[in-house]
Amino acid sequence: MNAHAVNRRAVLRTTGLLTAGLLLGAAPAAAAVRRPTPAGAWAELRRGNRRWASGKVLHPHQDRARRDEVADKQEPYATVVSCIDSRVAPELVFDAGLGDLLTVRSAAQTIDPLVSGAIEYGPAELDVPLVVVLGHQRCGAISAAAHALDEGRRLPGRLQDIVEALRPAYERADGDVENMTKLNTVGVVADLKADQLLARQVARGRLKIVGAYYSLDTGLVTRLV
Repeated sequence: MNAHAVNRRAVLRTTGLLTAGLLLGAAPAAAAVRRPTPAGAWAELRRGNRRWASGKVLHPHQDRARRDEVADKQEPYATVVSCIDSRVAPELVFDAGLGDLLTVRSAAQTIDPLVSGAIEYGPAELDVPLVVVLGHQRCGAISAAAHALDEGRRLPGRLQDIVEALRPAYERADGDVENMTKLNTVGVVADLKADQLLARQVARGRLKIVGAYYSLDTGLVTRLV
């Protein structure tokens, strides 16, 4: 088959897909992948969280069509840095789906060089406009670290590394575990804003880094910083 025939078939295929989409009332593909602003990405997360908290979830982007759509390319609109806690799954908390979020999870959303590299990937490689550091109510890692520090006791294995990462927040929290969670979240945001790669994106207005807090009782996320 010659090149002219191949190009003609490609054009016909593309035209057919666009026509089918318009007949079904779908927006053109370019509109569907338009990059959101940092504020727009945060607004989308907030809308999803309000649906989750109210029990009116839509479960968007969780079907076969979405799976096929993102099989070859992803364009997430936010990175969520959250705790490993089984009750704080970002896609559920923000009523999102496949291809919507990059999620980076560690105990008490602590960071180290490897975690920081994972967070950098979205803004640097995929032009993700928003990073959310999400602390949460009754965090087990925070509580365990606070108790260990209260008692002057070392935790086994690499768990002590988590304790040390949380020590600055502990020292500022006056024994209040929930305040410790919020202080740690704000501290992680400050560390990420100081990251050279992320700071360049922030300075250009292409990235926003925010800290937030998730209530296990209400399901609501509130912004801290």
